[in-house]
Amino acid sequence: MRSMTGFGRGVAEQGGLRATVDIRAVNHRFLDLKLRGAPVSPATEEAISARVRTSIERGSIVVAIHIGREGAPAGVIIDAQAADSAHRMLAALANRLGMPGPDLALVLAQPGVVISAERTDDEPPVLPALEAALTQLHTMRASEGEALAVELRMRFDELTALRTQIATIASTLPQQLTRRLQERIKKLFEPAEIGAVDPTRLAQEVALLADRSDVTEELVRLASHLDQARLLVAGATPAGRRLDFLVQEIGRELNTIGSKSTVTEISAAIVEGKAVLEKVREQVQNVE
Repeated sequence: MRSMTGFGRGVAEQGGLRATVDIRAVNHRFLDLKLRGAPVSPATEEAISARVRTSIERGSIVVAIHIGREGAPAGVIIDAQAADSAHRMLAALANRLGMPGPDLALVLAQPGVVISAERTDDEPPVLPALEAALTQLHTMRASEGEALAVELRMRFDELTALRTQIATIASTLPQQLTRRLQERIKKLFEPAEIGAVDPTRLAQEVALLADRSDVTEELVRLASHLDQARLLVAGATPAGRRLDFLVQEIGRELNTIGSKSTVTEISAAIVEGKAVLEKVREQVQNVE
């Protein structure tokens, strides 16, 4: 399991060109990819997009590209051919007008003589740099994912303990309902009339109330959802979207159990379970 947040940088050199690729990843429900920095060819841009999409399941991804020449002044390149052409043109004009020849500052000021180091007609080694950046990014995301997995497993254990607690209380529900009905009968009838209450009818009422409060199916589904969540956390494939779904299902089961409950202890356990589930929900937002 991997986190959605991370950073990776890759550098590659080829033919005097150096490409630096930075990848920043943060949380996002889907995959949102943005390319920034030095312009690249349409084919390279498409290759970058395809590679990132096959490597990353979801997240907001920013790929920043920087291109430069080895040994060039930081940020700029002098185009010698453009400089020669500009000098000849300016010198011819100066001679025609009877003026001194152009100085270096005037030549450098001509369009196309001084260009950004990130502009070049040669194909820079962007894709190898991208691979190195992705490797570093995945290492960081995997490391953070391990920490997330530890946290999520702890929360799933808490939910399992609460589920066991609810199941134990629910198993005694018929006895509790019988006791409650008997107490109500004592309040409603005189002592001499209590013996006239039909035991069969009392048992039927208890059975009806117990059926309405039965949460066996919900507890079974809750256990299944927690088991599936543990398997996803232990796996190596992206699990964020499936964990999102399971969190919703776990919340649905807790809500159903809470709505059926007539026992204070179960209601209290549900409140605690929802608090734990909210922590799970927050952590799952960080999972790829």
